[in-house]
Amino acid sequence: MNMKSSTRFALRTIAALGLGISVAVAQPFDMAPGMMHGMGPGMMHSMEHGSGAAGHGPMAGATGMLTRQDAGSAADMGLVHDLVMNHASIRRTVTNLPDGIRTVTESDDPQVAHTIKAHVASMSQRLKDGREFNIFSTTLPVLFANREKIKSVVEVTEKGSVVTRTSTDARVVAALQGHAAEVTELVQEGPIAMRRGMMSRMAIGFRGPQTGADSAARPEVSR
Repeated sequence: MNMKSSTRFALRTIAALGLGISVAVAQPFDMAPGMMHGMGPGMMHSMEHGSGAAGHGPMAGATGMLTRQDAGSAADMGLVHDLVMNHASIRRTVTNLPDGIRTVTESDDPQVAHTIKAHVASMSQRLKDGREFNIFSTTLPVLFANREKIKSVVEVTEKGSVVTRTSTDARVVAALQGHAAEVTELVQEGPIAMRRGMMSRMAIGFRGPQTGADSAARPEVSR
């Protein structure tokens, strides 16, 4: 199966796995007629249900292939899902600083506000530990590979979180600002932006560059 066909199948599988991307959104990326011909039951089961090395762990199938797996992956996927599905209840402002970003992400809905706080706390800890969780972003690999160069200040508010991240490295600053823009797109467009981000993630490979050496070889982030 070529990359284009694999991507189409992956998006269809992602919708079935409960990411909340509707059939109407995913339909343009369905497999072409006859695409499944010749694929044995074992291969189909492996791709749909995550059999084999790529599907082991708390997340499976196409979603599981997009990011590294650990004990918190499923919980973090749940938080992302809830935020994307409730994107209309979220307000977000981003200030690009000379050396980074300051973001304010809040909601008047108490449950959504709680989810914002939980997501920010989890991703901040992951960045500190170097445990990348990434299903849609092309900038996160750069940030995780250069986490020692990032200074983070997180303020929890009644309705969400205020995050300031800065760096003295120009490439990291570009990645910080690029990632802030990616998240803003999710807040504005919800599942549509998620699908677009996942397509970009797939374009650089399901796993993507996740080591310092690989990230250093990537072109500059330009958002």
